[in-house]
Amino acid sequence: MRGLVVPFHVGDPVDGLETPAGCEAVRPALPPGTPQERMVVLFETLAARVAEDAIRLVYAGDCMAPLGVLAGLERRGLSPSIVWFDAHGDFNTWETTPSGYIGGMPMAMMVGLGEQSIVQGIGLGQIEPRRIVLAGARDIDTQEGAALATSGIQISSVEDAPDAVPDDGSSIHVHLDVDVVTPGEMPGLRFPAAGGPSLGAVERALRSLAASGRVACVTVACTWDPARGRAGEAVAATERLVAAILPTAGS
Repeated sequence: MRGLVVPFHVGDPVDGLETPAGCEAVRPALPPGTPQERMVVLFETLAARVAEDAIRLVYAGDCMAPLGVLAGLERRGLSPSIVWFDAHGDFNTWETTPSGYIGGMPMAMMVGLGEQSIVQGIGLGQIEPRRIVLAGARDIDTQEGAALATSGIQISSVEDAPDAVPDDGSSIHVHLDVDVVTPGEMPGLRFPAAGGPSLGAVERALRSLAASGRVACVTVACTWDPARGRAGEAVAATERLVAAILPTAGS
């Protein structure tokens, strides 16, 4: 199997999320109610699939899905370090967010801050901040940035990210939000952030991580809007990055 696709954005279905052939969709019946309640059901299903089949590649419509992936890796007995490629900090809480967007909170959730109903609902253990590398972030809210600065999370450039991972032989979970790439080379993004590394720079960093032999699973946040123009270019650029981090993904 090439991988899984979770065609949802903060608990709501995403139509037209294009991913490679051979991916199995994770699409359980979700309850009405809050996004948190829906995501608990969604990510519990995802965690079970990651745990039972040793899944190595997960495509998703947001940056929340890694919570389910990490829960699944824990059930496989893994306590991975995390390299989180993203143009945004993803470290807001209800107290710091200026927008109220829960999709900007997953890293805070996994270290035990802010909204905890999802991580508790799927049984995800608290991640030590020192085991997380945030790479390429440049669009960070003011209070979010202050929290990150004292969090213990390692803040890195994309280029330096492979060398920032704890050198302890642990497995690695790579989370790749494709909006880390400069918008000129990754068009149609929901939340584009000006500047940023080139597609080639991200590709080289991913190749370096792959060469470590420690990558257990990769999540790819396909954060382009399928309804916008040039989505096909974003799909092609994403596939180039996936080939760099998991060279055998298509086999």
